[in-house]
Amino acid sequence: MYKSILSIIPTFLFFGYFPKIPGTFGTFGGVLFSIFLVDYLKIDPHTFLFTTIFIIILSVYSSNWAINYFNSNDPKEVVIDEVAGFMVSILYIPFELRYIIVAFILFRLFDISKPFFVKSFEKLPKGWGITFDDVAAGVLANFLLQAMII
Repeated sequence: MYKSILSIIPTFLFFGYFPKIPGTFGTFGGVLFSIFLVDYLKIDPHTFLFTTIFIIILSVYSSNWAINYFNSNDPKEVVIDEVAGFMVSILYIPFELRYIIVAFILFRLFDISKPFFVKSFEKLPKGWGITFDDVAAGVLANFLLQAMII
């Protein structure tokens, strides 16, 4: 039972257990989490940055644990990496619905297609590879979104 409770972290509140497109549901969980942080807790952009860094670190460690728990090198149930990547995609972006939607679409597009340098991060070992390909997709989405805003 203790191990199943621990799975709440890498599956991000069990969003990863959705049978179809768990990565997209995980990203949606990241959207809801971000809305909770910004609209409910009223955190500022710098605190959002530190929270994002914490989620990235948590993703690396919990993904390492999940590799053994789910007996897979890249378990589909692990979606905390999508949460981390989405949060990177909206760092220092005006927190408005239109930008959140565009960030969601760009992040999913880059996470699925893995263009440019994004795919190379999958080669990192264990939780590092699981997490940092999504972080790289988030960086790419953020840069493109920043360019669209300017």
